[in-house]
Amino acid sequence: MVSGDPIRVFVTHDWQESDDYLRVFEYLEGARNFRYLNCSVPDRQLSGHEAVREELRRQINAAEVVIALASLSAQNRDLLYFEINFAKSADRPVVMMPGFGRDYPLPREFNGLADETAKWDERSLVDALRRQARHEETMRWDTIEFKLD
Repeated sequence: MVSGDPIRVFVTHDWQESDDYLRVFEYLEGARNFRYLNCSVPDRQLSGHEAVREELRRQINAAEVVIALASLSAQNRDLLYFEINFAKSADRPVVMMPGFGRDYPLPREFNGLADETAKWDERSLVDALRRQARHEETMRWDTIEFKLD
């Protein structure tokens, strides 16, 4: 996907850049032939419950696909639930990312909400985003080289 529009992504957040949030963008920046536009703005300070939700709605509406960080459920389960549910109601696909290096069992209410779960590797994440946002199949193959003696 070198040419054309970048994929617009929203990464769930609780108004701060967590380690997993930053790690997602490290993977996306490292991906070859992949363009994206970040629609999430975690550093915006808002006051009031409804103002916070309205800003999240605006950010999610601008995206084609939502990356849900399971690690956010440990800090702010209700906010993650709101972000995922709004994404689904806005007809945005959700790619779930488990906690990096940790096992975060998701609460029951999150079961079945994600369209796909991606592993913490660049290829898995980028392929999931392409499938969910643009319905593209990458059809990439792994090449394994070995030497016969």
